[in-house]
Amino acid sequence: MRETVGAKSFKVIVLVLLTVFTVVPLYVMVTTAIKPLGDVQNDFSWIPTNITIQPFIDMWTTVPLAQYFVNSLVVCTVATVFSLIIATFAAYAVSRWNFKGKSAFTTTVLSTQMFPGVLFLLPLFLIFTNLGNSLGIQLVGSWLGLIITYLTFTLPFSIWMLAGYFETIPRELDEAAMVDGSGPMGALFRIILPSARPGLVAVGIYSFMTAWGEVLFASVMTNGLGSTLAVGLQQYSTQTNVYWNQIMAASLVVSIPVVIAFLVVQRQFVAGLTAGAVK
Repeated sequence: MRETVGAKSFKVIVLVLLTVFTVVPLYVMVTTAIKPLGDVQNDFSWIPTNITIQPFIDMWTTVPLAQYFVNSLVVCTVATVFSLIIATFAAYAVSRWNFKGKSAFTTTVLSTQMFPGVLFLLPLFLIFTNLGNSLGIQLVGSWLGLIITYLTFTLPFSIWMLAGYFETIPRELDEAAMVDGSGPMGALFRIILPSARPGLVAVGIYSFMTAWGEVLFASVMTNGLGSTLAVGLQQYSTQTNVYWNQIMAASLVVSIPVVIAFLVVQRQFVAGLTAGAVK
């Protein structure tokens, strides 16, 4: 069926608006990052008159950005790896076996996404503090505590999404692996995981991006040089000045890893999301 002129015009208008909505903030970030601070603090201008790369140099010394970058990279990578490992085994069990309480488990896992993160902030802080006092394990202000925190809200969605993706893989493949002498774990590693690569990529990207841009828990669970990038960017604002050009420059730089990772695996990411949604 041919589209009407009105429908085509509506699509064009929507695409133009979405493009403007995306490009304009990015343009403002880039132009602000290459302006001297004095020009940024004056009246806003769309076209910079004085162009400089000094903000990209100064941003590393104004705050310990490199340390914050390493902190975020380590925490997000470890949280992503553990999220993938745990979610893989949990999703495989949910998709392949019927057990008592399966429906309640899947419903509970998915329902955790209904609540805002701020509801869990104080309970987690108190739990970590009490564990530190009783067991001597430093969780508040450490990478370990932040990794565990990120797992609490990346795992539920990861399990639900991978379980849906595993359901799309025919069970006959498992049975064929069993005939060849493989056990359940052998079927998982030899058959299921290679077939579920797009789903694993989608879950990995989701977990990494969620942890990379998280601010609320990181601002409470970390401090000082142990802070992540999302928290460290706030230090460009002092009691006497706000280094807007350095904030924009740092924001552009810290976005590069996520953008590159997404561009590299975008096809598998979309395929994983689509397959999980179908089921």
